[in-house]
Amino acid sequence: VQLQASGGGLVQAGDSLRLSCAASGGTFSVRATGWFRQAPGKEREFVATINLSGSTIYYADSVKGRFTISKNNAKNTVYLAMNSLKPEDTAVYYCAARRPYHSISSNEGEYAYWGQGTQVTVSS
Repeated sequence: VQLQASGGGLVQAGDSLRLSCAASGGTFSVRATGWFRQAPGKEREFVATINLSGSTIYYADSVKGRFTISKNNAKNTVYLAMNSLKPEDTAVYYCAARRPYHSISSNEGEYAYWGQGTQVTVSS
């Protein structure tokens, strides 16, 4: 499964962005997927995850209420809508997928497939 993340950019604090993650060679309809991020000099951290059908979602406390993860299984794409962006949201954002029929997880070690990352920079 190949994942392609896109949609990053340079924005100001308070702005919004929507990231997309498209899959090829596999389908999101049988996979839990997640978004992670890595800021300069920091370890990669969990952001959000969504299950096969989109009925179960879990967020990191730092983004709860501001970010929304969603998926369109017909388009084989997962999204991360980011609102009220803060400078501390600046990071490379990665999408990831688990092996088929596994549940959601905030543990990056449980994800088998990773996209290349897309840079999000939020200026103050």
